[in-house]
Amino acid sequence: MKSQITLTPIASVQNSRVEVEDDNWGDVISILVLDPSLPEDALLGIESFSHAEIIFYFHLVSDSKIETGARHPRNNPDWPKVGILSQRGKNRPNRLGATIVKILKREGRHLHVQGLDAVNGTPIFDIKPVLREFLPNEDVRQPQWATELMKNYWKK
Repeated sequence: MKSQITLTPIASVQNSRVEVEDDNWGDVISILVLDPSLPEDALLGIESFSHAEIIFYFHLVSDSKIETGARHPRNNPDWPKVGILSQRGKNRPNRLGATIVKILKREGRHLHVQGLDAVNGTPIFDIKPVLREFLPNEDVRQPQWATELMKNYWKK
């Protein structure tokens, strides 16, 4: 089932985070700068939504760091070994990240957002408005280790 696809970034991240860190993303303000290949009106109306889902590329993860099997999240032996597809670590086979961010404002080709857990220069593959109908309409279940891992993730 191996096939090749090509993705072209539609935007890039500008923010103050230059090093990959595990926690404290809640206060991070980022500007998503639309690529010149797209017209400015590709973002028209996005500011009428409170949140957007951002699909991005973990461009700083080297090939040698990619995980395809199971590991302890954050290499913490106190947490169970789980498959890379059962966690949200950056060392994923396709290096794709997805985060729901708060939309602050749009200025032309610039979308200002809060809470994007991506470093300066990160390529953006897609921006989608969050519609409540796409969110789960039932309780979300997760294991205790995931709750512990996320304790300081959005800390401000």
